[in-house]
Amino acid sequence: MTQDFDTRIIAPGSTIGIMGNGQLGRMAAFCAAELGYKVHVFGPGADSPTEQVCAKATVADYSDLDALRAFAADVDVVTFEFENVPHDSVKLLSDLVPVRPGWKCLHISQNRLREKTFCNDHGIGTAPFEAVRSLADLEAAVAKLGRPSVLKTTEMGYDGKGQVKIADDTDLAEAWAEMNGAEAILEGFISFEREISVIVARGVKGDTACFCPVENVHTNHILDVTVAPAEIADDLTKKAEDIAIKLVSAMEFVGLLAVEMFVTTDGDILVNEVAPRPHNSGHWTIDACVTSQFEQFIRAVCGLPLGDPAHHSKARMKNLLGDDINDWQAILTEPNAKLHLYGKAEAKPGRKMGHVTWVLPK
Repeated sequence: MTQDFDTRIIAPGSTIGIMGNGQLGRMAAFCAAELGYKVHVFGPGADSPTEQVCAKATVADYSDLDALRAFAADVDVVTFEFENVPHDSVKLLSDLVPVRPGWKCLHISQNRLREKTFCNDHGIGTAPFEAVRSLADLEAAVAKLGRPSVLKTTEMGYDGKGQVKIADDTDLAEAWAEMNGAEAILEGFISFEREISVIVARGVKGDTACFCPVENVHTNHILDVTVAPAEIADDLTKKAEDIAIKLVSAMEFVGLLAVEMFVTTDGDILVNEVAPRPHNSGHWTIDACVTSQFEQFIRAVCGLPLGDPAHHSKARMKNLLGDDINDWQAILTEPNAKLHLYGKAEAKPGRKMGHVTWVLPK
């Protein structure tokens, strides 16, 4: 890859290629259009949330190399709203067009074991963990980390999928069988007071900008509510932001990185996981910040100056899952409520259909 690929400014009027066609791509496409860009989205499944609002769509599997080559020829830069694109596909694209963030960053974030190892190698704390590739590995890991603990697949899996809690009465053979032979990671339990996240942007020149830490409340492993800003001490706010900046800089990342963290009962901050893209916990920024996470995402991947991430209001964001979408009329009557729907045809249980943000006095 040439240095020009790493630092090239993608001017308004150009075409941004987005891998992944869900609601994150949809909201990014809105901001791209406001800045004068066209969006070409790539992903499986027709009539996707992003396809509905972008200039062009390629409906194909992420491993379709011919489709990827044609896609690369039509765009000026490629980015991601879905990070689990096959490594070979990302490498092919990166040989043809600027890819931001780069394939090395994606390689780290696609795998929980690589991700946590990277954090620890750079002096950033995580829950204790052990690699698990067999039942014998699992037995040894549980003996070391104890119960309760959590067994997770190292790749894929989100919103609670691909994981098993190892409780006192859990049969380890049954737990390992649920991994279906995939590489796994056992994470020790930690005592924490709250879950927070920080979203940080990094530009092509290494400049960074952080949104304030927010508190996240999960229900059944799915984000339910985000409160912005998090009600934590100033020293913890600084520490959380410093961790996010340290990570994004160590990865030589260009784009937007979301860092999920635990605030422990003894006042420490540990990284849970990262996402190299816009994040559900940043949706509140659309309505309560000078620059939303989606505009910042577009600015970063196009090499533009980063925007001001300051919040002009406090906010509370709630996901609308499944049949929650039926409350749209009532939500629209609420003072300070901003409704965002994703254009999904079928309201399945647990499916993210939209979100609502209540904008509150600062």
